[in-house]
Amino acid sequence: MKLLDDTALEAALREIGAKHYHSLHPFHKMLHSGGCTREQVQAWALNRYYYQCSIPRKDALIIARFPDADSRRAWRQRLVDHDGEAPGDGGIARWLRLATGVGLDAELVESCRAILPITRYAVDAYVNFVREQSLLEAVASSLTEMFSPTIISERVAGMLANYDFVDRDTLVYFNARLHQAPRDADFALNYVKAHARTVEQQQAALAALRFKCDLLWAQLDALYMAYVSPGMLPAGAFLSEAPSLPAAA
Repeated sequence: MKLLDDTALEAALREIGAKHYHSLHPFHKMLHSGGCTREQVQAWALNRYYYQCSIPRKDALIIARFPDADSRRAWRQRLVDHDGEAPGDGGIARWLRLATGVGLDAELVESCRAILPITRYAVDAYVNFVREQSLLEAVASSLTEMFSPTIISERVAGMLANYDFVDRDTLVYFNARLHQAPRDADFALNYVKAHARTVEQQQAALAALRFKCDLLWAQLDALYMAYVSPGMLPAGAFLSEAPSLPAAA
């Protein structure tokens, strides 16, 4: 690999998303097209909650590593977005609203005791990655946000069209993310361009984004294997008490 200019580096980062982002995963396509049962939608919402509630933890680690106040202030907005300014506010609370909206018990969701082992392992690995790798790699790993607006639009439209137990209030989490994610991605992308100035640093940034894409993919692998095929459900994992019938379109 040769040293890339800013345009080529951004193109290389975006190529990773085009090839490896979890929008390409079979479970993701099932979810958006109406191919999931209610139990499978619930399992997705339940497991994804552990990822959502861990985001502020990784963001706090990144904030602590920035040497300058301007960067800390910019990244701090992510904490406000997810934790909110008060109980019941912020992205985590809105994801809980999504989870209860599809029929899950709030206490079960918040306890995270019924999530899949791979979900816990993958999310914890992300937090540890941000803690242990370079600041450049930690910031670069967040660049999956470059690809999220498209997936959000597809998810909202698809779920509203295909599941009679989902309404706009259930999916309110995604409204704010349509402007938060591009804002956050712009800051992170500019940071990576400014600080990945050697071949080794650029390779590290690209690898960090690939790691994040793999992590998101692994979470959907776990859901597919447990709740679709071959149906290998670990002991203690979520299992709906209701019959697992196809969702009504």
